Parts: sequence; structure tokens; C-alpha cells
Amino acid sequence: MPMELFGKSLEELRALAVSWGEPAWRGAQLYHSLYAERQLDFARMTALPAPLRQRLSAEAAATLPRIAGRYASSDGSVRYLLALAGPPAGEDSPDPVTVETVFMPSPGRQTICVSTQAGCAVGCLFCLTATLGLVRNLTAGEILGQVFVALAENAATLAPRTNVVFMGQGEPLLNYDQTIAATRILLDPNALGLAPRHVTISTSGIVPGIDRLAAEGVRPKLAISLNATTDHERARLMPLNRKYPLAQLLDACRRYPLRSWEQLTFEYVLLGGLNDRRDDARRVARLLAGLRAKVNLIPWNPGELPYRQPDSSAVEQFRRVLTEHGIHAFVRFSRGQDVFAACGQLALIDRGGVGRSPARSGPAEPLVTTGQPPL
Repeated sequence: MPMELFGKSLEELRALAVSWGEPAWRGAQLYHSLYAERQLDFARMTALPAPLRQRLSAEAAATLPRIAGRYASSDGSVRYLLALAGPPAGEDSPDPVTVETVFMPSPGRQTICVSTQAGCAVGCLFCLTATLGLVRNLTAGEILGQVFVALAENAATLAPRTNVVFMGQGEPLLNYDQTIAATRILLDPNALGLAPRHVTISTSGIVPGIDRLAAEGVRPKLAISLNATTDHERARLMPLNRKYPLAQLLDACRRYPLRSWEQLTFEYVLLGGLNDRRDDARRVARLLAGLRAKVNLIPWNPGELPYRQPDSSAVEQFRRVLTEHGIHAFVRFSRGQDVFAACGQLALIDRGGVGRSPARSGPAEPLVTTGQPPL
């Protein structure tokens, strides 16, 4: 089996070069070719000497996920069903693993929503992804590869700015090391070079992971899924709350070191008649008092679950109560609902929403990218 290099860090590639009898800076050139130039064909890495290119072609690979399905929304978003090359070393997975990535174009920017796990173990009752259970963690290369696929697929129409949000399948902080390894490459000025303010990790509230992220020298923004205002109600909707109750979660948020330009983002999925009352909004305001924070209110997106969307009047009332209490609150209507690409809908559902088979649009060749579409 070829050695997989996509997702390797600068240090790992420098060490590889040395182990092959090359100077360490050849590893840095390889790193730049892979991530800054987005060139995955070793034969075209002309900064490297021909013998090294030949050895890389013979002994190594730089593999992106394969597009197994494309689902285009009427709002311009695209949900990609991506087949992964194989299980990480030491893991046994007899069937190809698929994950989902969503590309959302907007004036002046595009947002790419990526998965960090296949499935999810957290078990939030209002989220379709939870019905899949956890299949496995993704590698750094598989996480990063989703960004590369989306950029390459849309290279002709990319806007000047790219946002990446870790809000697809899985809980990023339960796959911490691989998620952060991918994030470091995204944020490295010598790689993809995204700004930290344009990358967001969303967590259901893994307190040790939040503390680890706080200690990172270079890190993205942080968003926390709140969704309820009492431990009883939150544990009912999000079983994780039994392990990390609200008091522990909010303590971690209060000690989290915010940069001068930064706010914590709290995501609150509004479930009609359940957590969308005026009293809920008042409790949110009390919970977040003293924090430099904003709240994204997300009306629940339809799915095969026993919940309903909130009335528009309840959504506006909730937003207004938070605003009156000095909390910046915004209503976020999810993109791609018609192709099950919206928040909480990623569960390998086909275009018509029937079943969870990974419907295919025909075989696709692994992407080899050249040039530098805008980030």
C-alpha cells in the first residue's frame, strides 16, 4: 500500500524527507506543493528533483475523498456525499465509509461545512445524524480533503473569501487530534492560509476539549450548541449534558481566552413548543450574562424525527427578548433544506429524503488540483 501523505504536517513531511536521505527542506517544498499550490500529482511538483518525484509516485499517495453523490439545492448549496479511501491504520471497516460535506456560496464568500466523524456518538435527539451512530473518526487528511474537493469542484465560480465550519457529521472535539491537525493546515499561512476568524469549530459541549482548544497557540473560533436552558431539558435533548452539565460547560466558556476581535458563538436550535418560549429566552440571557457572546437562533429543520418547526412569531419573540437583555442574537435559516443539507439533516439521505442509502451519481475520478483558486 502506498504511504498516504495528504493530511501530514510540515514536521511529518520534513521527517519523511530526512528518512529518505533528502534534506529536510525538501519536505517543506512537498508541504507547500500539497497545500499552498493544491497540487496532488507528484509528477507535477516541479520544485522537487525528478528522482524524488519518481519515488513519491511509486511509494506514496495524496488521496482526496471520491464524490459518490452531488445534491444541488434550489438555493445554490450543494451537498456532497464523499466516499473515503479506506479505514485508518488499525481500524477494520469492511464497507466504504461515506461522509457529507456542504458547499454554500454567498456574495463575496463561500462556506464549506465539513465532517470530522462518520456518523456521531453524541446522540442529540433532534439531529438526524445521531440516528447513524458513530462509524469511525476521520483522519486529518479526510477532514482536510473535504475542503479540497469542494474548492476544486467549484473552482470556476469561487468568491474571494472561504469560510470553513466544522459543523457536519460528528463531534469535532471527540476527534480532537485529527481535527486540530487539519485545522493547523487550514490556518497555516504557508498552506491554505485561512484566517482564524474564518474557521469555526462547533461542539456540543465537550468540556475537556474546550479547555484543550483554549491552550492552542493558533486556533479557530468556537461555537457551542446550547439548545436548552435547564439541565433537565438539555439532558433530555442532548444526553451529553449528563456528563458535562450546564454549570461545567459555562465555567469552561468563562475561562476560555477570547482574542480582541472574538466572541463565543452559542447555537440554539428552536424546537416548536418545546424550547422556544419567552421564559427560555430569558434563561438564555441569564446563562450568558457577563460573557462576550452572540447567539445564533436556528429554527429546527424538518426530518424524520418527532419535532416541529417553531412559529415565526416565536422565533422573533425569542430574538427580541435576547436583544432586550443585551445579547446579540441572529436568526440563521439553514441552507439546503430541500436536499437534506441543512443543520441536523446530514444522515446520508438521498435526494428525495427516502431511506439512508448512499445514492450515487456515477463514478468519479479522484480530483487532482492545480493552481490556486481564491481562499
